[in-house]
Amino acid sequence: MDREAFRRQTGVSRETLAAFDQWRTLLIETNAHTNLVGRSTLDQFWHRHALDSFQLLEHISTDVSRVADLGAGAGFPGIALALGFRDRGQSASVVMVDSVGKKVAFLRKTIAALELNAEARSVRVETLDPAENFDLVTARAFAPLNKLLGYVAPLLKNKAQGLFFKGQNYRDELTEARKNWTFDHEVIPSQTSDGVILRIQEVERAN
Repeated sequence: MDREAFRRQTGVSRETLAAFDQWRTLLIETNAHTNLVGRSTLDQFWHRHALDSFQLLEHISTDVSRVADLGAGAGFPGIALALGFRDRGQSASVVMVDSVGKKVAFLRKTIAALELNAEARSVRVETLDPAENFDLVTARAFAPLNKLLGYVAPLLKNKAQGLFFKGQNYRDELTEARKNWTFDHEVIPSQTSDGVILRIQEVERAN
């Protein structure tokens, strides 16, 4: 997949496509000296990173106003979502969280360059305050579901939802998580891999 194929599949504006290009350039330049993503994946940016992240947008309500992206890394999916929200005229803000300082530095540089409605924080996920009222939490390759739910349970209150990327072994993760948690879930097939996106809500610790 190249940039034009990405534009055709997503329908983004030329301006948004140019912003994705700028992000890709910053990623390649930074990754040359700071390990943000596997170098072998940079040639697959448009499919493996951009489209994989952007596909979340069609599963996010236009009412969503505040998003937390956990283990944000190089901005997948947080940067892609911030670009997508702006593209469709949605004023939602994205808070990207990562405990690795060099990744947060890259995120801040990218957010500033693209003038996004977003911020990056170099903090641990468990320090996020539920009073911030996130209505959506995302995570890509962050933690096994059982552990992930321990982090996000305090945040998924008041009808907030989680959208979490999972691989083909997601059923095993669901089974393991059910030992410790009760939750509602929906399995959404991924457009880019044999994995899925799990929509999670109503999370409570099991008795």
